[in-house]
Amino acid sequence: MPGDDAPTGAQPARFRFPWRAGNRFELLVDGPVFFDRMLREIEGAQREVLLEIYLAESGAVMDRFAQALVRAAARGVAVYALFDDFGARGLSAADRRRLASGGVRLAFYNALRHAKLLQNLFRDHRKLLLADARVAFVGGAGLTDEFHPEPPALPWRETMLRIEGPVVADWRALFAETWARCAGRLPPLAVAPVEAGGQRGRVATSASLRRDEIVRSVRGRIAAARERAWVATAYFVPPWSLRRALRRAARRGVDVRLLLPGPITDHPTVRQAGRRHYDRLLRAGVRIWEYQRRFLHAKAVLCDRWASVGSSNLDRWTLRWNLEANQEIDDADFARELEAVFLADFAASVEIDPVRWARRRWTVRLAEWLAGKVESWLVRLPPRRWR
Repeated sequence: MPGDDAPTGAQPARFRFPWRAGNRFELLVDGPVFFDRMLREIEGAQREVLLEIYLAESGAVMDRFAQALVRAAARGVAVYALFDDFGARGLSAADRRRLASGGVRLAFYNALRHAKLLQNLFRDHRKLLLADARVAFVGGAGLTDEFHPEPPALPWRETMLRIEGPVVADWRALFAETWARCAGRLPPLAVAPVEAGGQRGRVATSASLRRDEIVRSVRGRIAAARERAWVATAYFVPPWSLRRALRRAARRGVDVRLLLPGPITDHPTVRQAGRRHYDRLLRAGVRIWEYQRRFLHAKAVLCDRWASVGSSNLDRWTLRWNLEANQEIDDADFARELEAVFLADFAASVEIDPVRWARRRWTVRLAEWLAGKVESWLVRLPPRRWR
């Protein structure tokens, strides 16, 4: 049955939020598209605006959002902005004062302190905007100029979702939980009703070692895939269990494809660490594309007609330290839309040739091995001791 959480014969895994029907999901590709839509919803909000963002830096994009948030607060809208304290290091003191003095309720997740040691590594990596408990935007974008630079620069390649329907209540509950940890209780607000029918969706979350719904769900979907399992991620350092699921799916004839960053990336060492896994994946029949011309920052999975879009890169660092959230969708029409986006991205990429890859220089292999050692050491730091 569509929407089951495990392959045939296995018991469905427990998730915090249930599958809900009656939603509308819209794919928005790249900052020039989704930022305008997000700002439009802020300008039209009448009761409440909730913003939860990992990466926030002062610049043209932040200036537009700060102005919209302050204007909303001035007309009586309750505006809450939750930034990750590490991700918002580039948010100037002037912008922080402008938001706070303009009536925006401002909070920062896990404030950095030397005395907290490894506890500083726990971060809120979610990206979420809600307006009037009626519409939500989720995905992987931050409020920085990289996602919408001035020409001739090209924006980071990113995907966001616009959401209406019952799952908006789940996104609001998720925000309220994190806000309560940082700044207190969020007043209740009823979610706006939508038309009958619509698309099925479920919110999947990850909260460092305490909850691992996202990767567990993706792994199960790959294991159950019959036709395709396509994965796009900005930082390919997945856990062993996910790599095994990809290899097994490819060996049984599933069309398994990875869409990963090419030479343009903000973390070259992470790219090197991920490339050390190419050998075994290619030998198993997994096809790998590296995106060209600009940085691929999108996070999306498509397994048959099931999709997952959100903040999670499915990497081991995420599993260890981050708050993440993805929107899962089980709908044939949406799957076709996401398929078209994937195909356009594959066309803008270079596929890794297994024969040429096997013949790469020893210096390249050494760089991959060293990067992998660093990555493995970092994710093995003992977070339970420092929680």
